[in-house]
Amino acid sequence: MSSRRIVVTRQVPGAIAVSGAEVVMGPDGKQTRDEMLRSICGASAVVTMFWDKVDAEFLDAAGPQLKVVSNFAVGYENIDVKLCVSRGVIATNTPNAVTEGTADLAWLLILAAARKLIAADRYARSPAYPANGALGMHQFLGTDLTGRTLLIVGAGRIGFATAMRSLGWGMKVLYTARNRHWDFELAPLAARRVTLEEGLREADVVSIHCPLTPETRHLIDARAFSLMKPSAILVNTARGPIVDEQALVDALKAGRLYGAGLDVFEREPTVHPELIGMDNVTLTPHIGSAEQRYREMMSEMVSANIAAVFEGLEPPNRLVP
Repeated sequence: MSSRRIVVTRQVPGAIAVSGAEVVMGPDGKQTRDEMLRSICGASAVVTMFWDKVDAEFLDAAGPQLKVVSNFAVGYENIDVKLCVSRGVIATNTPNAVTEGTADLAWLLILAAARKLIAADRYARSPAYPANGALGMHQFLGTDLTGRTLLIVGAGRIGFATAMRSLGWGMKVLYTARNRHWDFELAPLAARRVTLEEGLREADVVSIHCPLTPETRHLIDARAFSLMKPSAILVNTARGPIVDEQALVDALKAGRLYGAGLDVFEREPTVHPELIGMDNVTLTPHIGSAEQRYREMMSEMVSANIAAVFEGLEPPNRLVP
């Protein structure tokens, strides 16, 4: 067995390739926590998915020879980075590679909500369409986006890419962030930084792009929905627990929100049962970065991070507590 053993906890597109290393690829389907922990025993590097909790149990299972945990994601709330550092284990992630795909998906969800895609798709597949004949001009009316206001919650790379795509609709852009972001405020976006409350009151579309932290858990709750326009659309491509799903359900049922698009869920992979039956909600199974080019790029990035650590070099994407 190679002294440089890389375990990938789930199959990924592209190649995980590091010179002189043995790569053990995980299963294509679901595995239990215990199965995953057994698989990483003796690994020098582990490529983790966003759902793999990297804690003391994980590090103990891998063993003292573990050098690096390379997360196949940009978000890393699943990793106890401070604990890794204390154990001499370097943790890394894959920023940039997820940006374009996730921004594309955010807009897919925005447009789906605005144009009632789920209801229209369901009707087109049903026998009611040929039975009823051509639609009347008053049916399946969506809402327009031209000149409307987009609020970006979390002014990182994905938030910026999502905002840039709004230029095609001539939208006004607002953003929330702990610090001022000049890339948002200069041309061509000319965005305005606002508080969350200000943004929720003004926005026609709210798109969430902040990381999941103790402070952002249920950031969008019942009070937040009470501030939003009943004609507004909410999209979440970040992390599920940022949105209080029961509060979202209540707002949709009460007509306090026009529609929503969710790629992530509070109790993922379980979806709130009431959301499943709603025509004004578009649901996708956490596929934000799932474009072939960018997922393969993520494989390249985790390989580069691991290779650097094995050679005693600084990895390109080290995480710090």
